[in-house]
Amino acid sequence: MMERKHLSSIANHVLQRSAEELGSSVDHLVKEFEAKWTPEVGDYSKKLVEFCSSKALIKFCQNIKEKISDGSYSRFTYDMMLAWDNPRAVDEESSTEESLGKEKEDKKIQVIEPTDQDDISLFYSDQMPLLVNHEPSVEEDAFMWLSSLVPLAADIVNRRFTFETLTAPTGKRLFYPAYDRFLKEIDNCMRHLQKQAKPKGIELADDEFILHVEGTATSQRVVRHIGGSSWPVIADLELLTVEGTFLGRLTLTNYALYFEASGVINYENALKIDLSRKIDHSVKPVATGPWGAPLFDKAIIYESPDLQEGVLLEFPEITSSTRRDHWLALIKEILLMHNFLSDFKVECPIQAWEMHARTILSIIRLHAAREMLRIAPPSPTEFLIFSLYEELPKGDYVLEQLAQSLKRVNSGQPCSASSILRKLNLPEPNVLSLEAKIESEVSETIAVGKDDDNKTSLETAINQARKEGRGVAKARAVMEGLKEEGIGENATILAELLKPLRSVFPWFREILSWERPATTLLVFAAIILTVYKEWIGKALSAGLLLVVANMIRARQERLKDKQKEIVVCTGSDHTPSTRENIVSAQYGFLTVREIIKEANVTILKLHSVLVSRAHKHANTVMLVMIGLAITFAVIPFKYLIIAVVFHSMITTSPLAKHMVNNQGGDRDRRLKEWWESIPPTPIRVINEAPVSPK
Repeated sequence: MMERKHLSSIANHVLQRSAEELGSSVDHLVKEFEAKWTPEVGDYSKKLVEFCSSKALIKFCQNIKEKISDGSYSRFTYDMMLAWDNPRAVDEESSTEESLGKEKEDKKIQVIEPTDQDDISLFYSDQMPLLVNHEPSVEEDAFMWLSSLVPLAADIVNRRFTFETLTAPTGKRLFYPAYDRFLKEIDNCMRHLQKQAKPKGIELADDEFILHVEGTATSQRVVRHIGGSSWPVIADLELLTVEGTFLGRLTLTNYALYFEASGVINYENALKIDLSRKIDHSVKPVATGPWGAPLFDKAIIYESPDLQEGVLLEFPEITSSTRRDHWLALIKEILLMHNFLSDFKVECPIQAWEMHARTILSIIRLHAAREMLRIAPPSPTEFLIFSLYEELPKGDYVLEQLAQSLKRVNSGQPCSASSILRKLNLPEPNVLSLEAKIESEVSETIAVGKDDDNKTSLETAINQARKEGRGVAKARAVMEGLKEEGIGENATILAELLKPLRSVFPWFREILSWERPATTLLVFAAIILTVYKEWIGKALSAGLLLVVANMIRARQERLKDKQKEIVVCTGSDHTPSTRENIVSAQYGFLTVREIIKEANVTILKLHSVLVSRAHKHANTVMLVMIGLAITFAVIPFKYLIIAVVFHSMITTSPLAKHMVNNQGGDRDRRLKEWWESIPPTPIRVINEAPVSPK
């Protein structure tokens, strides 16, 4: 075959490899492409690579299991991405010049061919720095393009997040050894899950598949706590025999969660927790400990209206709570998937199964990534679809577009998620086999340059959510820094932030104390006029416009550049001793206790008045409330406000203060005596929990 000079060497290789896979010739593929291509479509070389490789990819997907095992799938798809990145000979020449320049700078570095390392994660081997410097790598856009064709390495919904996580140790560049290892780990995880035993006493549905299992002889322990007996079980230590604590096997499927308590010889019948029902059920993290004390944060609890008591499951490990977080993320993903299918009324079996298949693949990718990145396990949300967009801002918009895209799904297409699972020896539900139709219109769509409107809308929503998610992440980082500070530091920060408001209070005090009579009269007159003319809305508008004007002034003066951060000084000339700190803390505790006690007394006195326990006081309150009700009903509200303003103006004047000094003391004293004479409702504290009627 004569190579086309306008194409790069890797692009020529991909075309030749595609022709061999299709049993055709490169010339025939080029003629077929040129018959549909127009200059308006875009880059000729890139579109030719897309056309030929996508047709060959459909053939690869029909026998994908063997292709992954022998490495031909990973090699071909990686070459596809390289060719897509550099389809033209000009692109290859520029990249070659860059690599030669780098090679001259690093003469002394010896390139070593990568070898298989089954026990050590490839990302943390000693060879990765050499691979980063010398091997060709794939960029994000090429990985996204491949993911749009076949959802094996990543799903179209979270492909950017998956790429960023996989390439974080290598500077956002994907190398072939890592890519090949990832695909093989996916295949290994699939094989491992297929070997797992079904829960005892349970018949799984046709479209129900095991996604995760722990608590077996070869995996770490899972403990179920019943009642208040929540004793911590530490890994590699013998279980303490406590009533209500059971070891067992935990199995997660795409429909339910099963727990089988360990018996003397075999497992007991499984407890089924149905995750597919549309009920108000939830799963959340919880801490366990001796006699229910929340000491060890390594458990989850499932709560449902159908259960009198939540199902408490603990995942013991010595240091972190990684296992618990992993299980929690997987269970939430299944719950969110079924909520998605229910909320958007996805009733078509083909569409529902396609969403199940994509969720199953996302969980398998997470398992594979955890095997690769054992030293620093990735965040589950970067691989899971629904958990990701449950957290991201405007993630609900992405899910709406995802529901729209499901309407055009075809599970019979060889590169769909359901077809990939079927080719990986995961049987497809019988209900879908009747409607499966194989289509090969993907290559034609690429050739003529047509974009699926649903995919375009979906990608737009994803980019918007991703962009806003970065802003939210920055804000959360600042908030987490504040949360880590102690009470004293937070109080100091709050006092510093409220400093601008301190200048407002003296101004109000000057007005109310008539220190500047002209200003006081002007303010009271403005308030009375505003209320009488019913200009309150206009006054609020003026206040808002004043705030906008200050914001514009701050932008013009570039205050954000002049003051990039707020400096809070906690230093002092006097360093308190330990005794002073203890005394200060004790006084603070006593102050808080007094505030709580006063609040309780106030509530109990109000309750006593409301139920007429204090009959005389209740009569007084009712008469006052009736009088106020008649006043509010008869007199327009603006006149009441004017009366209140006049009263405030008169009572704060110097003459009124002189008169109040003689009479106001007696009035305040009588009011205080009346309040103190109200008997609070008695309260009794019991230690026993009330018995609920059955």
